[in-house]
Amino acid sequence: MVFANLLFIYLFLPLNLLFYFLSKQIAYRNAVMICFSFLFYAWGEPVWVLLLLTSAMFDYMHGRLIGRFRGGWIARAALCSSLLINLGLLCTFKYSGFLVENLNALLHTSFTPPAFALPIGISFYTFQTISYVVDVYRGEVEPQRNPAYYLLYLSMYHQLVAGPVIRYADVAREIRSRSVTLVTFSEGMTRFVFGLAKKVLIANVAGKLSGNFFDSDFSQLTVGGAWFGALLYTLQIYYDFSGYSDMAIGLGRMFGFHYKENFNYPYISKSVTEFWRRWHISLSSFFRDYVYIPLGGNRVHPIRNLLITWFLTGLWHGASWNFILWGVYYGLFILCERLFLGKWLEKLPKCVGHIYLLIVAVTGWVIFYFTDTSRLGRYLSIMFGLEGHRLWDSHVHLSILNNIFWVALAVFFCMPIVKMLKRFVSERLPVGNMRVLLCGQTFINFALLVVCTAQLVGQSYNPFLYYRF
Repeated sequence: MVFANLLFIYLFLPLNLLFYFLSKQIAYRNAVMICFSFLFYAWGEPVWVLLLLTSAMFDYMHGRLIGRFRGGWIARAALCSSLLINLGLLCTFKYSGFLVENLNALLHTSFTPPAFALPIGISFYTFQTISYVVDVYRGEVEPQRNPAYYLLYLSMYHQLVAGPVIRYADVAREIRSRSVTLVTFSEGMTRFVFGLAKKVLIANVAGKLSGNFFDSDFSQLTVGGAWFGALLYTLQIYYDFSGYSDMAIGLGRMFGFHYKENFNYPYISKSVTEFWRRWHISLSSFFRDYVYIPLGGNRVHPIRNLLITWFLTGLWHGASWNFILWGVYYGLFILCERLFLGKWLEKLPKCVGHIYLLIVAVTGWVIFYFTDTSRLGRYLSIMFGLEGHRLWDSHVHLSILNNIFWVALAVFFCMPIVKMLKRFVSERLPVGNMRVLLCGQTFINFALLVVCTAQLVGQSYNPFLYYRF
C-alpha cells in the first residue's frame, strides 16, 4: 500500500483517524497506531511483518543491554551484535543477488542468485534501528524500557516505506505524550494534500513523459530529446520523493508527531555541497553522523572518508553498479568543491553556480535511472553530442510545445516563491482576517483532493520511485 492510493485515502486513513481519536488514553492511541502500521506493512507481503517484529525485538533487547552496561565490554558486544544483525539482514535481502551475479561474472561460475524479495522499507527501518542503538551507546538517548513504545517508533507507517529516516531522539517525547489541536491537524492535512498533488499531478505526468525518451530507441534520439527526457526525470524524482516526504510529515502532524523536514528546495542550490544539504536531508545527516564522522570525519583521512561515505550512499540506493557510480560521481564533485572548485564558484556570479549544479544534477539522475550500464553510456553519449545525433527533431518540438505550460509550472514550484508569498500575506493580514486565509486554504485543499482523486481513478501509471529502496 502507498499513500497515493484511493484505498488508503478514503478507507485506511479515515478508519485510522476514527479509531485513533476515539481512544482517549495515550496507551490506547499507541496501540491503534501499531495495529494500523502493521496492517499497512502487511497489506502486500504479510510475511515481512515477522522480520520487522524480529528486528524490533532484537534491537529493543540490545538497547537495554547497552544502557545497563554502558562503557563496558558487554555494551560494546551488544552494539557489534546489533550492527551485525541489522546489516546482515539488509545485505542478505538487498545485496546477496548482486554479489552472486558479480562473482559469477568475475570467476566464470554459475551459482544461482538467491531469489529474495526485498522487504518493503527495510533500508529505512534498518537505519532507524542502527541510529537508536548507536545513540544509546553514545549516551545521547536513554534506552526505551517500554517495548510497545519502541515498536511504535520502528513501525510507524507514516515514514516506514520511504522515510524520512526518523531518529529516536526526535520522537521519544511524543511517543509518551502528544496532543493534536485543530490547527496542527489542519496543518497536517494541508501538508498531506499538497504532497499528494506533487505526486499525482506532477511526478506521474513527468514520469510518463520521461519514459518516452529514456525507454525509446536510442538510434532515433536527438541531443535535445535526451536533455528534455533527463529534465523530465529530474522533475519526476523530486516531486515523487519530496511529495511522499510531505505526505509522511503531514500524516505525522495529524497524529501529533513532528518530523523534521526532508527537502528544502534543492534545485535552487549553487553547488553540489549545498544540494546535498537540501536533498533527502535525513539520509545525508545519517551518513554524516554514523559513517563519515566515525571514520574520522575531517580530522583523519578526510578524502578517504568522503569517498567511502559516498560509495555507501550510492550502494544504499540499490544493488546495481549505476547506483555505486552515482554515489561516487557526487562524492568526486563534493571533493573537488572542497579542494578548489568551491572557492572558484564563490567568486563567480550566482547564476553560474546554479547552471553548474543543474547540469551536474540532471546528469546524475540519468546515471541513477539506468541500471543497464550499456544504455546508460549510450544515453550520456547522445546527451553530450558524442554520437553525432541530430540536435532537434519534430518529436521533441511537439513534446515541448504540448507540455510547456505544465513544465513551467513544475519548474516554478521547485522554487520557494509560494512559500515566500504565503509568509508575506500571513505577516500582513490582520489577525481578524486570518479566517479568510484558513477558508481559502481549506478550499484549495478540497479542490486539490478532488483533482487528485479524479486523476487516480483514471490513471494506470502511478509508480513510487523510492518504494524499492
